[in-house]
Amino acid sequence: MAYTHMAAVYDQLMAETPYGKWLDWVEQAWGEQNRPSHVIDLGCGTGTVAISLAKRGYRVTGVDLSAEMLAIAYDKMRREQVDVSWVEQDMRELSLTPADAVISLCDSLSYLTEEEDVQETFRRVFSQLTQGGLFLFDVHSPYKILHGFGDATFTYVEDEVSYIWQCFCDPLRTEVEHQLTFFIRQPSGLYERVEEEHWQRAYQPIQLMRWLADAGFSDIKLTADFLDLPPHAESERLFFAARRPKD
Repeated sequence: MAYTHMAAVYDQLMAETPYGKWLDWVEQAWGEQNRPSHVIDLGCGTGTVAISLAKRGYRVTGVDLSAEMLAIAYDKMRREQVDVSWVEQDMRELSLTPADAVISLCDSLSYLTEEEDVQETFRRVFSQLTQGGLFLFDVHSPYKILHGFGDATFTYVEDEVSYIWQCFCDPLRTEVEHQLTFFIRQPSGLYERVEEEHWQRAYQPIQLMRWLADAGFSDIKLTADFLDLPPHAESERLFFAARRPKD
């Protein structure tokens, strides 16, 4: 499900997100010798990473399912005076000009809650990459879904926006339903109540690695939690790097 109401307050809610760590990770994975000329940012949201990459000199195409998120990304791009191409598209139907790098960060792929959707997305990404191109992404681990979210309730209270975030976990599917109720201050001073529901699912790392290989990828590397180390039982975020081989 695409973000709608949440788009307007997304950047405020994500103000403490360590985007710099994601940027460092992707640039380290590319290395100086394999710096891409064209990057597709899949599930780009409000464009924070895409715009940052553009400011560093990359040609970037940001792809997202949410028109509301892309509208905010466009306004941010204009303020930052950089150039990013924005495309409203389902990642399961990805069809663009080929690029030599595809990234999908901030657990965007965790919103794919059916195995076939993940597999189809991997096939689409493979077809979008030029030979030797890298696919970099991160997802929630099963541990994060079961123990980080579980059946917890989170709250956030500020003058402009507050929320109640309830999580309902299905342990058999390692899937969590996020029920979000926002109270957003309007120019009148009154608060508008809006609600959204989102689902995220975690897959076993061995499944994801197998599906990447089935799609044609090679040189598949798995690390966790922004460290260049393999995951352990309580790792919360899994990072994958996979390459489209050269013929």
